[in-house]
Amino acid sequence: MGPHPDEPALERRATRVAVTAVRGLAVETRDDRLAGEEPMAIRVAGPGQAPVDVSVTMRTPGHEAELAVGFLHAEGLLRHRDEVEAVELGDPSALARPDDEVLVRLRRPFDPALLAARHFAVSSSCGICGKAALDDIHVRVAPIPDGPVVTPQVLWPLPSRLREAQAVFEATGGLHAAGLFEADGTLVAVREDIGRHNALDKLIGSRLLAGELPLGGGIVLVSGRIGFELVQKAAVAGVPILAAVSAPSDLAVDAAERLGITLVGFLRGEGFNVYTRPDRVAVGRASGA
Repeated sequence: MGPHPDEPALERRATRVAVTAVRGLAVETRDDRLAGEEPMAIRVAGPGQAPVDVSVTMRTPGHEAELAVGFLHAEGLLRHRDEVEAVELGDPSALARPDDEVLVRLRRPFDPALLAARHFAVSSSCGICGKAALDDIHVRVAPIPDGPVVTPQVLWPLPSRLREAQAVFEATGGLHAAGLFEADGTLVAVREDIGRHNALDKLIGSRLLAGELPLGGGIVLVSGRIGFELVQKAAVAGVPILAAVSAPSDLAVDAAERLGITLVGFLRGEGFNVYTRPDRVAVGRASGA
């Protein structure tokens, strides 16, 4: 593989600033930390091909190679670890921060025409959006396997385990996270980013580079809410159970139902809602209408 640097200094991921803090009538000037946000260009090239610009995303520095390959995988432009020849950062003689540009070199030709069918947002919420995209995802994504059946006792502690593993969140209070857990609740990996979509791309990219996709036996937990784009990314990665501490959108539920994902929301304390495929959660028969 090409360069895969360690995490950048905390000062880039959690910038120190001076703030005027007002608490009631008390005022003080003190240091605070803010989540880092920088642009990152994703480029791709096949053998002998000139690099093609794919997207620019606003992200928190760190795990750039994972973010790039995770994004390409989610958009159907990269499927397997064996397709990746190298992941290269930008030219340090031309860029003050070489990790603001990532080039994914493939072992196979890349067809630039594929980009015409994709609509990439220049933001931290990159992804294919809209109801028409659901049909596209349904066609190109393999059926999600039955996967594990988990108990409430496995799900309940996952948010606290995710939070405990969020190093930068502890410094800033401003980052989303995506965590992969085994069916027994064991934490496998966590990735953070200012964009919840990027956090999931980084997590999935880490598994792709490790040759561990699809994730048919695991649970993915994301901070915040679940939108359609997160279900899209989870489906492409073969995730059977996707959970969040907040609510899903209606399109996210529609997508999860069609794609065969168990969608869990409002996972807090000893409670949660199961919106789709409840057969993967071992609970008693629900009461009520």
